[in-house]
Formats: sequence, structure tokens, C-alpha cells
Amino acid sequence: MFGLIVFGAMGLYLLLSIGVVVWAVRHARKHGKSTKRWGWGAAFVMYNLVFWDWLPTVAMHKYYCSTQAGFWVYKTLDQWKAENPGVLEALVANEGAPSENEQFDHGYGKTSTYLLNKRFNWIVTRQDISTLLPIIREEQQVKDLKKGEVLARYVGFSTGNSVKNTIGPPGPLRFWLTSSNCNGGQRNDSLMWQFTEKFMGAKK
Repeated sequence: MFGLIVFGAMGLYLLLSIGVVVWAVRHARKHGKSTKRWGWGAAFVMYNLVFWDWLPTVAMHKYYCSTQAGFWVYKTLDQWKAENPGVLEALVANEGAPSENEQFDHGYGKTSTYLLNKRFNWIVTRQDISTLLPIIREEQQVKDLKKGEVLARYVGFSTGNSVKNTIGPPGPLRFWLTSSNCNGGQRNDSLMWQFTEKFMGAKK
């Protein structure tokens, strides 16, 4: 039902845009002006009223993905266990991994800290890159609390929504802006979760 409403609204806007272009061409012809210039000018204005941020969003998303996104392991499970013999085996997982949430940057950023056990936290930070373009940067870390050491880190970028404005636009109405991750980001996200699971400890 919602999809029908969205496509219906887009169809009406398309008809309105065609009407505006036709009016601009007729107006130009009547007053001896360039019909091409007025027609294309009207089409450009109608396009940018809705789609002005599409190309910048795609371009910046690709840039951030190519320069910052990825998955990095700074210390493997075996390396950590060698440095801390017998510790992991004694850890007990916190049921449901309770979390602590903190907003920052006037609500444009949010950090959720999942308390895996007494030794490790899984920290997820999501932040709006810009107040103009709907791009969210997400960073995940597995952190050793005792040593203050980050064992692994994942960075990814999504588009089409906002940390601060989760209900308002762009949201689902502007679905053409939506990209859930970088190319290969879903695999990196999965690798990060697999790494995190290894440090959760024994279940009660």
C-alpha cells in the first residue's frame, strides 16, 4: 500500500513536471525566446526540486567507501589468548548483551556500547557525515576493557537516512537515495560479527 502511494506521488510529480516544461516551451515560443533553453531550464528546475542531492550523495558515498571503509583485525583470538592464558575460558557472556547509549554532536551521532562480558565491549558508533547529504558513517569496535585495546574495527557507510532524523526525510519516501552499505560492506560487517562472537564468553 505504501509503495503504491509513493509511486502514485511520483507519477503525479512527473505529470506536473511535463506540464511545467510544456508551459515553458509555449511561453518561450510566444515571446520569441529560445524554446530549447526554456524547456531544458524548466526540466532542470523540476528535476532538482526533488533529486538535487542524488548525484552528490552517490559521489560522496563512493568516495568515503573507497577511502575509509573496511575491516581490520589488530589482534587475533589466538594472539590475545596467548597473552592472557585462561582468561577467555573463565568469562561469562552477559545475557542479551545489555547496552549503554549515548548521543553526541547535537544528536547527529550515537554510540551504543554492548557489554559482552566483564572484559570486552562491542562499541557501535553511527554518525551523520553531513547535515545536507543523507550519509551515515558506522564504526564498530571490539575493545579489551582492562588494557583499553581495540582488537578489531569495522567502518562502513550507508545512505538514505539520518541518525538524528530517523522519522523525517529522506526516509522511505526518497528510496532512490538508499544504499545499505559499501560494496563488500555486508561481508565486512559479517566478518566483524564473527570476530565479536569469539570474545563473548560462555553462555549461562
